[in-house]
Amino acid sequence: MQKKTTPKKKKNARLPYVIIRAHNAGVHAGELAARNGTSVTLHNARRIWYWSGAASLSELAVYGAKNPSSCKFGVCIAVQEIIGDVCEIIHCQPAGEKMIREQVEWRV
Repeated sequence: MQKKTTPKKKKNARLPYVIIRAHNAGVHAGELAARNGTSVTLHNARRIWYWSGAASLSELAVYGAKNPSSCKFGVCIAVQEIIGDVCEIIHCQPAGEKMIREQVEWRV
């Protein structure tokens, strides 16, 4: 049984902003509130459907995307749980976080 972990947080500190990749759920970005094995809980989460102007999710996390008008990032969800299939957690740098948070919501 895997131990449930919660990111260490100092008083008044923010949760780490991350991009996660999950086998069945795709790619999401948000504040990492909890992790339990391969399951995570994100706060203020967005699904990343498509990005343009970054070679990889790692580059997106560090620099953001150079072509934001071509990106498709979904609506912000207060709490998102991704259960059992998270295979990657990438911690964002300030520029990547800012770009993702400020990206216009993609809707059909």
